[in-house]
Amino acid sequence: MQRFRALRTTGIVGASVLLAAALSPASAQFSVVSGELPPTKGPFERIASFPVFLNSDITQESVSEIIAYSERFQQLIYTDAALGRLGFIDIADAAAPKPLGTLDLGGDPTSVAVRRGYALVCINTSADFVNTSGELLVVDIPTRTIVRSIPLGGQPDSIAISPDGRYAAVIIENERDEDLGDGAPPQLPAGFLRIVDLVGGPATWTTRDVSLTGIAQLYPEDPEPEFVDINDANLAVVTLQENNHIAIVDLASGQVVQHFPAGSVDLTDVDTNENELIEQSATLNGVLREPDAVTWTSPYTFATADEGDLDGGSRGFTIFSIFGGTVYEAGNSVEHLVARAGHYPESRSENKGNEPEAIEFARFGDTDYLFVGSERASVVAVYELVGNTPTAVQVLPTGVGPEGLLAIPSRDLLVVASENDARGDKLRAQVSIFRRSGTPNYPTLISGNRRNQDIPIAWGAQSGLAANPSVANEVFSVHDSYYRKSRIYTIDVSTVPAVIERERTILDTNGVLLAALEGLEQTLPTAADFEPADFVNGDLTVNLDLEGVAVDGAGNYWVVSEGGGNLSGGVSNPGSNPFLSPNLLVKVAPNGTILEAVLPPAEVTAQQFRFGYEGVAVVGDQVYVCFQRRWSGLGDPADRVRIARFDTVQKTWAYAYYVIETPLSANGGWVGLSEISYAGNGEFVVIERDDQGGPDAAIKHLTRFTIDGITFRDHSQTANFDTVSKVLVSDLLASGALKVTGGLVTEKLEGLAVLPNGDLLLVNDNDGVEDNSGETQLLRLEGLLP
Repeated sequence: MQRFRALRTTGIVGASVLLAAALSPASAQFSVVSGELPPTKGPFERIASFPVFLNSDITQESVSEIIAYSERFQQLIYTDAALGRLGFIDIADAAAPKPLGTLDLGGDPTSVAVRRGYALVCINTSADFVNTSGELLVVDIPTRTIVRSIPLGGQPDSIAISPDGRYAAVIIENERDEDLGDGAPPQLPAGFLRIVDLVGGPATWTTRDVSLTGIAQLYPEDPEPEFVDINDANLAVVTLQENNHIAIVDLASGQVVQHFPAGSVDLTDVDTNENELIEQSATLNGVLREPDAVTWTSPYTFATADEGDLDGGSRGFTIFSIFGGTVYEAGNSVEHLVARAGHYPESRSENKGNEPEAIEFARFGDTDYLFVGSERASVVAVYELVGNTPTAVQVLPTGVGPEGLLAIPSRDLLVVASENDARGDKLRAQVSIFRRSGTPNYPTLISGNRRNQDIPIAWGAQSGLAANPSVANEVFSVHDSYYRKSRIYTIDVSTVPAVIERERTILDTNGVLLAALEGLEQTLPTAADFEPADFVNGDLTVNLDLEGVAVDGAGNYWVVSEGGGNLSGGVSNPGSNPFLSPNLLVKVAPNGTILEAVLPPAEVTAQQFRFGYEGVAVVGDQVYVCFQRRWSGLGDPADRVRIARFDTVQKTWAYAYYVIETPLSANGGWVGLSEISYAGNGEFVVIERDDQGGPDAAIKHLTRFTIDGITFRDHSQTANFDTVSKVLVSDLLASGALKVTGGLVTEKLEGLAVLPNGDLLLVNDNDGVEDNSGETQLLRLEGLLP
């Protein structure tokens, strides 16, 4: 009987302490006594993900940005700027959301809020950055009709409804043209706040304007408000992002009753260099907060997501007093938190790092929570708030670019709208639904601290797994070429979530790798883009595209590096996928020193296709390697990929075939192998998958085959290669194994380990959080092997 489960995040002292330790500033406090996450109902479990194309067409780009909830009709209502529509989702059963269609708006929706039976939608109708205009559309929710359009006098952004339903506050941003000159303010017209008095029915609602000109120290003549939230006293807090300023407006009188600069932050131990390494060791001084979203946390305090826009962005969040002082500053803690969870966006290091953009506060039962949405890390950080002291308790995975956060305490729900949609990149805009259930299912993998340092082991792009045959509940993993300085990680899978405890950097101490690459260079005079020196750094660390790892009986690691680019008859094509690197099998000592670098036979390398080595397994003196896809230049049949065997004593290669499935996805693509693991008794388990994700994914299989009776032959006998007979172990889509955590199916299942008890561990590659949500699922499958 097949059983599968996500590694859950409850009840483990060590893992909980590590997660809490991400709050590193002295002002942050955390207490994990019993090792359990918060009592009562505990933190949040993702129960559903709704791709918003379900409200239109799978071929269309559609997005979800700001989201609201109608308690009366149990519907989520979101803005879709890509299609100029308002979208509706039925969440009567929150675990099974249903599409309810869309409403064309005739403009670009920027925000939405709900008051009783109406959705109030801000629409940008501006002709350009100077001739600005907008409307507030009042939509009757049950009939989907626009019952009134209220002119706004400028380009709107955010809207908020007062808790008593008496007022709406609309941000009129009149945003700047970032391509005009250096893009900096002042650029008139100035922004302002428009108050809508919600007295009577929509036909009788009236408006008033609140000027924000002249209050900020930066660009006082050109206020550019960004976000608004309203407390029980009908005070509206307004962020002026580019002005780095905050204003408090009394909605009853329409007066600015308090305002002050948002200030700056000094940051330590952050990454400021986009060098394909996560190095959280730099210092930034005087970084302007430039807050985006804001939420009240008490009658006298509010929290801001300090995204930044012009020159600022403090990579965290701040809790302010209504009187202007800061009562909490997150410092580098959000940066470390997302790095610990494998979500750090290295490609944004020279900009604003993880870029917190959204923030929400709510009380669930007797527990206060603060939710911080990170635009670039694609997560929501969950904090338990006691007084003004937040404690990190969880990181929630979202779609790419979470924009709108909405807590619904009456139903124990948190919903997140994510705006990035690109079917070709295998990512879809989605609404993620979380329930406070006490059975959280993310993260499944976190890291401890780097040796002798108070910063996390940064990780991502997990591309291979292997069990340690000598230590129960210990596995090894590797990352691919998204990061330089290739490493082998040691993971303790006895805890939940599993914990990366150590990282071992691979070193070419004795010049073994460099010598092999330089030797190959002499045989490839046309491969001008192949530079052996690019693979060994000055400190003797190496830059490989690791796609698999295995361990031999002596404790040595065997890793495979996938080749880059193509060759035809030994000739590189400089126009399309030129040859950049060969496929390599590398033996590494327990201390990280490279002992051996093995190239394929010359005649095989001469026909290299860029989808090469993808997994490795060791059986005694034999090392087995799977190719990802067919190499047509070798004369292989169209439905065959190679399983290679290297004899470590004779130093010879031999091959057999594996039959690959035909692609079935409506989005096209290919099918290939992405991992091989030895299961004992002459049997191997492989991952066979397509290159599609989400609803387009069609083939995610585990299969097994035996080599009993199979003769592996030299490349010269290609026409006579044996073909292994595969048996389906699990259709991971049909079984629901890849949907057990409530998310969309990830594209790249890359790692597979067979544990000593026969359980299987799977992990996906998150592409270094670039054009990817960064979600990493470490999934345990039980009862699959005989």
